[in-house]
Amino acid sequence: MGQVVALESMLAARTLWHAGRNTAIAADGEPTGHAALDALLPQGGWPRRALTELLLPVDGVGELSLLLPTLARLTHAGGTVALVAPPYIPYAPAWQDAGVELAGLEIIDAAPSDALWAFEQCLRSGACAAVLGWPRQADATSLRRLQVAADSGACLGFALRDRRHAVNASPAALRLELARDGRGDVAWHVRKCRGGPAPARAFAPGVA
Repeated sequence: MGQVVALESMLAARTLWHAGRNTAIAADGEPTGHAALDALLPQGGWPRRALTELLLPVDGVGELSLLLPTLARLTHAGGTVALVAPPYIPYAPAWQDAGVELAGLEIIDAAPSDALWAFEQCLRSGACAAVLGWPRQADATSLRRLQVAADSGACLGFALRDRRHAVNASPAALRLELARDGRGDVAWHVRKCRGGPAPARAFAPGVA
């Protein structure tokens, strides 16, 4: 797994190649690696140069499985993926088994009071293909700064948050909420998406 690095060293690495770098906003989305989810989203994938919110009942309920195909593709293409103050130490063998190039994975060790700032700086740096953050307390203004930073850095941003925040408005380009149906099966519901109305149908991982 990529070593824990100081934020300053990452910001200095602006010469790193990064996926999707372009002066114009892409009209198409970044493939999620899940064909059924791509078919649901108006842009056909993750919105580029933008923040995506994943709203979760608890940590560790499949959110990383949703993202790993994208992260694997980006790191194989030479991009850097940053994890900002993750709540748990990533298990390197599992990430490697999912196809992630560990040399392209960087863990940013930030104190809780600095994590939101570090998340924004990584998004804005231009050194990352994607940045994952776990902001516990982030109001609309903070999220707007993250959205602007992702656009400025031409980066995919993913904010993993408690689903209680679903009742609050968000400037994120895409919001997905993980919920269980009456049978106990989990599915991702699109609560907001750029480029069209949120689809009524949910995406159930593992279902064709």
